[in-house]
This record gives sequence, structure tokens and C-alpha cells, in this order.
Amino acid sequence: MKGFLPRTLHPGLQILLLLALMVVGACVGMAIFGVYAQLGPGVSLLEMGGIVANPAAYPQGWSLLMAYQGVLLFSAFAGGAVLLASALGYGWAEYFSPRRLGAGWWLLAAALLIIIILPFMSTLIAWNAGAHFPAALHDFEVWARASEDKAAVLTKFLTRFNSVGRFLVGVVVIALVPAISEELVFRGVIQKNLVRWFSPHVGVWLGAALFSAIHFQFFGFVPRFVLGLILGYLYLWSGNILVSMAAHFTQNAFQLLILYIAQRGQFGWGFDPDGNEALPWTLVVPSALLTAGLLYFLHQRMTAPTPPTEMLTLSSEGVKRTV
Repeated sequence: MKGFLPRTLHPGLQILLLLALMVVGACVGMAIFGVYAQLGPGVSLLEMGGIVANPAAYPQGWSLLMAYQGVLLFSAFAGGAVLLASALGYGWAEYFSPRRLGAGWWLLAAALLIIIILPFMSTLIAWNAGAHFPAALHDFEVWARASEDKAAVLTKFLTRFNSVGRFLVGVVVIALVPAISEELVFRGVIQKNLVRWFSPHVGVWLGAALFSAIHFQFFGFVPRFVLGLILGYLYLWSGNILVSMAAHFTQNAFQLLILYIAQRGQFGWGFDPDGNEALPWTLVVPSALLTAGLLYFLHQRMTAPTPPTEMLTLSSEGVKRTV
């Protein structure tokens, strides 16, 4: 596949080009959604501004906002990332997964890791939610909390699953689309180029910081940063974007499942999945230990040298084994 840009393009320029292509992708997504909204519900893009601001005031607010977010995120993020790979002359699999998947259980192990770490993450969530900025940044803290409270109201509206159909739509838009789109951008392009520009560890940590910062949730920065580190090292070790995608999807989908079960009244001990309370230490400590052990196990397996493949050849001397 031949691209119009050299593959040796500086990593910093590749990241800047990604941002430009994401803008292009966002414009395409807006156009696609505009056509859908006009031909289907009969809503203009100008009217969508009001729906985004107050979706509960519109009968079709939930479905329109879900479609809007899904299309825009996928076209901007996934679209921008694959356009960059094509511009550099790479096939998509070649660029985002330079190494073949070592084994199918890698995906299951990545998903299991995310579930195991959740009790430990609850302590980070609780600490970060209660953090305070220095006195000099008091006004910024007030603004940040107000912004996050406003975003939380929208999130609560979108995750109000009063039917199985709504829950499945939520899994696609809130779990699957971000897992694909954000991994292509943050791990597949940004981390890859930061690793090439600096070093593997610097690339992973900077990529995780950008991944957390882009969500503009200051009182959730630390747990999302740790999640970014987990996803980053899974991609670094495996060399395959499907591994970090599996972990990212599990993170989102499992939380939606817990929320859906709680909304149906299936939790009888007063568990609040929307709360920021830390889970008991009897769960947190085993979670931390098991997470560390599983990370070490995955690092050893994913970075182990691939054994040479033996081939049988027929010659005048008989059958020979060659490597």
C-alpha cells in the first residue's frame, strides 16, 4: 500500500497530523449525522444544540444524543487514526497491530485483569473525588466541580436503561465505540509515536496522561491515568491493539452491566454503582495483589521470545528439519 507521506515522518508531526485528520473525521461525522437526523427524526444540526444541552426535554433526546455521540466519536477518533495509517502507506493491521496476537487467551486475560483491578481502583476513585486544589486555585476547583457535576447529570441521563434495548445500545455507544476509537488514537497512534520519539516507558506514561486529561474530569484524573497505564503496557507488551481494546471494552461494559443490574433492583445490599465510595479493604488488598501477579504473568508471556518454527524439507538425503 502506497501512501503520500513518508513512513519516517517525525513522531511529533504524525501526532499533529492525527489531530488535523480527527477534525476532518469530525466534520464527516457531523455531515453523516446531519443527513440521518434530517431524513429520520427531522431534526436539524441547530436543533441538536438544544438537545445536547437538555436532552430530557425532548421525546427523542436519548436516542438522538446516543447516535450523535457514537457517530461523532467513531468518525473523529477511529476515522482520524485510520486515515493517518493510510496516508503513511500502512495497512490498518500493519500499523495498529505490528505483532500478531500471540494467543486468544490474551484477550480474555486482559478482560479479567480489568475486572480484578476494580476494587483497588475504587480507592483511587474515592481519593481523587475528594481531592482539593491549593487555595490559589480555589476558583478553578469550583469551576471544575461544577463542570463535572453538569457532565454527571448528562451521563446519568444517558445511562438510564429502562429496557434491554436501551442497555444494548449503551453497550455499543458507551463501551464498544470508545474501546475501538480511543485505543486506535491513544495507543495505536499517540503512544506508538511517543515511544518512538522518547522511550517505551516515557511513551506509555505520557500517553496515559493525555488519555486521562482529554476527558476533562479533574476529579477522576488519577484512576483514569492508572487505567491508561494498564492499557498502554498491555499494548506495549503484546504489540496488538486488540488486547488493549478488549481491556478497554471490558472496563466500560462491566460498569454498564453493574449499573443496569442495580437499576433493576438486583443488588440487595444498598450498593450504589454511581457513588465514589471505596470498597472494603478485604476486597481492595486481594485485588491489588492479584492485579500485580496477573500483570507480571502477562508481561512474562507477552514479551517472551517467539520460538522458531520448524519446517520439514525433502531432499536426496531424506526428510530434514529446518528452522
